Amino acid sequence: QPVAICVERRVAMVVGVLAILKAGGAYLPLDPAYPSARLRQVLNDAAPPLLLADAAGRAALGADTLVDVTVVDLETATPAWAELPACDPDPRALGLSSRHLAYVIYTSGSSGTPKGVMIEHAQIVRLFETTQNWYGFTEHDVWCLFHSFSFDFSVWELWGALRYGGRLILLPSHVARSAYDFHDLICRSGVTVLNQTPSAFKALIEVESQSSVRNHLRYVIFGGEALEPSILKPWYARHSDRAPQLINMYGITETTVHVTYRLLDQSDTSNSGSPIGKRIPDLRLYLLDGYGAPVPFGAVGELYIGGAGVARGYLNRPELTAERFVADPFSGEAGARLYKSGDLARYLPDGNLEFLGRNDDQVKIRGFRIEPGEIAARLIEHASVRDAVVVAREDRAGEQRLVGYVVCAPEAKSEDGGELAGTLRRHVSARLPEHMVPSAFVRIEALPLTPNGKLDRNALPAPQDEAYAHHAYEAPRGEIETALAEIWAELLGVARVGR
Repeated sequence: QPVAICVERRVAMVVGVLAILKAGGAYLPLDPAYPSARLRQVLNDAAPPLLLADAAGRAALGADTLVDVTVVDLETATPAWAELPACDPDPRALGLSSRHLAYVIYTSGSSGTPKGVMIEHAQIVRLFETTQNWYGFTEHDVWCLFHSFSFDFSVWELWGALRYGGRLILLPSHVARSAYDFHDLICRSGVTVLNQTPSAFKALIEVESQSSVRNHLRYVIFGGEALEPSILKPWYARHSDRAPQLINMYGITETTVHVTYRLLDQSDTSNSGSPIGKRIPDLRLYLLDGYGAPVPFGAVGELYIGGAGVARGYLNRPELTAERFVADPFSGEAGARLYKSGDLARYLPDGNLEFLGRNDDQVKIRGFRIEPGEIAARLIEHASVRDAVVVAREDRAGEQRLVGYVVCAPEAKSEDGGELAGTLRRHVSARLPEHMVPSAFVRIEALPLTPNGKLDRNALPAPQDEAYAHHAYEAPRGEIETALAEIWAELLGVARVGR
């Protein structure tokens, strides 16, 4: 059974998670830093019989939400278990096996409704067993719980430290939000294994470049969102390829955190695209077309994942489980399944995979299919831009327009906004077709992040009307354009061309 736990990031959180697992339950993490409406939505959907909470958790959920669930208060209920045995329950006596659920983590759905992914004990254990040859983690490693325990990247951080007997630093939320404080903690605490989303690591790169304090990192492992290797140029300018090692691990909640492994080096920063490497050994990867057939080598296909990491499915969502977890026609194993990821990728000539975004990230404007990530990559190539993201906005009904949000390099921060927008528009226009040039550019101090360290698109500000480009009239050129303009002028009853 899922047992919810809604507590602050402190020792009691880890103890509570361990207690749930040892009692035979599956932990359902609820981060008090998340919006209350989201927490209540998850709690209502999962309907756990029990909730572990502290004062922060009770406040985040609200008194009305706690009426329908049995609550164990971790701060006031201590006497209730003071006389209980101090030894662990016997898993065999409880009838537990590695096929029982370990956790249920909710992930956002394209429909706007979060869905609970069910992961078993065996799926977590094999994640570390099959990657240990790459890393060689030991009891001397110091890990850092940077991410919310409601985000599956935390599974790698939490259980990586405990699995190998290492030390786990529980990072307070306010430290995670400050790159300066976070960098200080990394150096002071001797962190050796750092796990980061690329969005969060960008801020750390800038702080680290201004510090003379030495870190003790062995690995920086990226995950959670697509990596654009060019952001690592300032880091490699100060560090060698191997001290520490930078690694990109593409993954999905539904396939137990990580799917692929790619050891990065400085040469990657000169290439476009997001290299994600090769599969974890006990997984199977297929690139399929819209008919479920494998695409040719080098062609773009949707990524399907099979093997030991594939989740049991979605909690209380049998129809969605059947839609996304499909039969594997290639393995020959009875009951084998594939997870239909919705991610696009292709094989590079060296056999590594390149991540190409979501098949539902595409936007269609004026009939053109557009990948916003491609536009952002071109913006980042400009010397004045440190970071960028492009989104399609519909601030006026029926009028969808591309907006580029840019974080400027220090030397460009004094530029006039209009002048910068013109510079960037010319830069993009020289590299992309007209329909991919953003209609507006908005300068921001930093890209907003969610508690998980991912880009918070909902927090991007709406552009002011004057930020949009207002193109001057251009006369039709050539016989065909002139004829078309004459036809439209007549239909619309406006002055004819040239008058």
